Amino acid sequence: MSLYEDLVCRKESLALVGLGYVGLPIAVAFSKKVNVIGFDTNTEKIGLYKSGNDPTREVGDKAVENCDVEFTSNPDDLKRARFFVVAVPTPVFDDHTPDLTLVENACRILGARLSPRSVVVFESTVYPGVTEEVCVPILEKESGLTCGVDFKVGYSPERINPGDKEHRLETIIKIVSGMDAETLDCVAKTYELVVKAGVHRAPTIKVAEAAKVIENSQRDVNIAFMNELSMIFDRLGIDTKSVLEAAGTKWNFLRFYPGLVGGHCIGVDPYYLTYRAGALGYHSQIILAGRTINDSMGKYVAENCVKTLIKANKLVKGARVAILGFTFKENCPDTRNTKVFDIVKELREYGIEPTISDSVADADEARRFYGVELVGIDRITSMDVVILAVAHDEYKSFNRSDLDVLFGKGTRALLDIKGFLNRKEFEDAGYIYWRL
Repeated sequence: MSLYEDLVCRKESLALVGLGYVGLPIAVAFSKKVNVIGFDTNTEKIGLYKSGNDPTREVGDKAVENCDVEFTSNPDDLKRARFFVVAVPTPVFDDHTPDLTLVENACRILGARLSPRSVVVFESTVYPGVTEEVCVPILEKESGLTCGVDFKVGYSPERINPGDKEHRLETIIKIVSGMDAETLDCVAKTYELVVKAGVHRAPTIKVAEAAKVIENSQRDVNIAFMNELSMIFDRLGIDTKSVLEAAGTKWNFLRFYPGLVGGHCIGVDPYYLTYRAGALGYHSQIILAGRTINDSMGKYVAENCVKTLIKANKLVKGARVAILGFTFKENCPDTRNTKVFDIVKELREYGIEPTISDSVADADEARRFYGVELVGIDRITSMDVVILAVAHDEYKSFNRSDLDVLFGKGTRALLDIKGFLNRKEFEDAGYIYWRL
């Protein structure tokens, strides 16, 4: 019997290596069809999963509690699996070069426990060539096995969109690839068990790796264009949102909007592609230009906060500024690579220590990674400026009276970064209103 058939008959097990925002939904989905071992080195996280808690909020507590995933932090449990999915983060260093530390460590842990007849599929975002040129040598060294003879590899880039309840693993077409036709068939059939939208069979692993990095690079460049337009229109005294609404009436106008671009996908993936291009002697122009613009937007927002304070006749140093939202995107607790912190850092340069509230964010993560203490919105009073930084549903439901109570005496100044409030309503009420 083939490995795929053994998985379906539950004679063999599938193991997830890395149980974060990507790995957990995959593990839960596969556990409905095959035996699943869910491994993560974070013992605290494993403890939460075993008790039926989902800190990622991607699948929910009930789904975690009722699933058949065998959660473990013991790497030796991986010896009982034959099909492996590696879904660990791939961030960048401070100099924007790829940080493959976690995926390399995952290969070391897995390689030491790899058995013949195994298939290893990587989901982590990488530049073209990492699977075969970086991961395979580590797996071979640690296992003493030979790739292509004793075990096979594939690549299927993650397309999880944290916080998105509509576009899920099951409903997004999955790109799959394998080192040979047999491996590709096994990987494709295995993912077809859970991906209702179907799979796209890429001809090579490098094609699949490249497809992933350009998906987010494309979005990054388009958002950078919108951000640049917003800076131009601000100088012209034109409302960017109104311009985009007008232009959007043309059938082929691409609907992108300005904003902060953080997180561990759009704000990171382009650097993987430009790094690989640089190693081959090509210096990216458009992609890096887009990155430069998007990485500067937190500073730009902070500068406009200061300008707004001056317009409101308020002292800049020591000003009372509140920031609502700290996660990298709406309705998601993840704060990794949040560009809201860029606003915080820049405001501190002006002698402003902002008060930050976010009921969705992982407060422990915010404290551990950024030294930021999040407060309840009930503690936000007598503010000079309020910055709506993230479009959580909670904030989008606010009316003007909900925001009125956050301010002190004098002119009220509101920075609506995502532009989800009615500008005219607030300006008519005497607010100084600004948005990208």
